[in-house]
Amino acid sequence: MANLTKNSDKTLRVAIAGLGPIGKGAAEALDQGIDGFSLAAVSVQNPEKHHNWLGTLKKPPAILPIEGLSDVADVVIECAPARLLRSIVAPFVEQGKTAIVLSAGALLENEDLIDIARQNGGQIVVPTGALIGLDAVTAAAVGEIHSVRMVTRKPVRGLVGAPFLVENNIDIESIKEPLKVFDGTAREAAKGFPANLNVAVALSLAGIGPDRTRLEIWADPALTRNVHRVEVDSDSARFSMSIEGIPSENPKTGRITAQSVIALLRKQRAALRVGT
Repeated sequence: MANLTKNSDKTLRVAIAGLGPIGKGAAEALDQGIDGFSLAAVSVQNPEKHHNWLGTLKKPPAILPIEGLSDVADVVIECAPARLLRSIVAPFVEQGKTAIVLSAGALLENEDLIDIARQNGGQIVVPTGALIGLDAVTAAAVGEIHSVRMVTRKPVRGLVGAPFLVENNIDIESIKEPLKVFDGTAREAAKGFPANLNVAVALSLAGIGPDRTRLEIWADPALTRNVHRVEVDSDSARFSMSIEGIPSENPKTGRITAQSVIALLRKQRAALRVGT
């Protein structure tokens, strides 16, 4: 049985589900070497598409269907379409293993996975991703948080096609000025913008939950970066934080998200660990 806090002397085998910018970044880092981890396998919807790229790695991993990953790995990095979250995560946590989850929004529709992990000694880890300050939010949550509000501003191409916009016939491709397209809870945002707002769900899980965490989303034709601003009011501190993330080759994903996963793995065996 393995999770990131156990078996400190054992090299943990890692599987990656999905080879978008996050999965590729993690695969390259693991191939180059992260103390305590080795890349065992990947799962992709179109193996042929990634065959040549995987061949450039020093130790190309096995390419397996999702259901085969838990047989060969101790840890899975889920960076696939949200609808696949359960099929990726469940086999690992059922066996007391670890699932690093990027599709945090999909967790809200599969909350029983947390109970399954608890019952079997498994662990679900949500990286900081494209946000900052989750340590501060987690610390504030030890006391009482009164309110959390997040305002997200994104380039138009990073929001086009979101289910909420399609269902409400909101056309943003021709806008000339910033347009507020959503104001609601993190839970509602996770459903309406499943590829965009995993950061809001991570924020809510660190703090006061998806039904009390409020969120505004703006489409801004002048932007080239994803901008997030968070304001927290608690009994221990009042603080705000903002970040301007540079999109990866996938406009819905920031470059720093992949780096967050790599940093998470590196700190497990680090002689110095900074942050809660």
